[in-house]
Amino acid sequence: MDIQHLLGRLEAVLLEARRVPGTKMKLVDAERCFQLIDQMVLAIPEEIKKAQRIQQEHDRIIAQAKEEAERIKEMAREEASRLADDTAIIAIAQNRAQAIEERARREVDRMRAEADAYALETLMRLREELNHTLTVVSNGIAKLERDRAERMKALEGYAESPSSGAQPTQERQPQAGS
Repeated sequence: MDIQHLLGRLEAVLLEARRVPGTKMKLVDAERCFQLIDQMVLAIPEEIKKAQRIQQEHDRIIAQAKEEAERIKEMAREEASRLADDTAIIAIAQNRAQAIEERARREVDRMRAEADAYALETLMRLREELNHTLTVVSNGIAKLERDRAERMKALEGYAESPSSGAQPTQERQPQAGS
């Protein structure tokens, strides 16, 4: 699945989360978030595998072009040896072999440049997506830590304020797991 799509779904889960009344916090379906993150983790290697397949195809075409060039050169050598007496034909065959070899070299260079550009684009897009995901996660952690610190301050303030008929401070503190 496309990493962009998964990031959109994670953002939607965060936007759909209900606010906790009286706070800036939201209740998030952690299970859905973790499922989406797991899918992202699986999608990232797919993007890398795609780039590797392109590189392998690139290497195969280069090898094929080299083999073709060698085959043509060999055919030209054989033809040249048969026509050893005719210098002009030999020169034509050599020129033709060089032209074919040069054409194959240019084609290999073009394909290598295209494969490199695709791999670079894919890796840069992946880096952007990972940076975005990291920012979202970091912001979420920071928000939860701030909210937790605020709650702890509020609880400490409540425990320290004297009030008539108040119950002992121990009874007002939240229960474990609340």
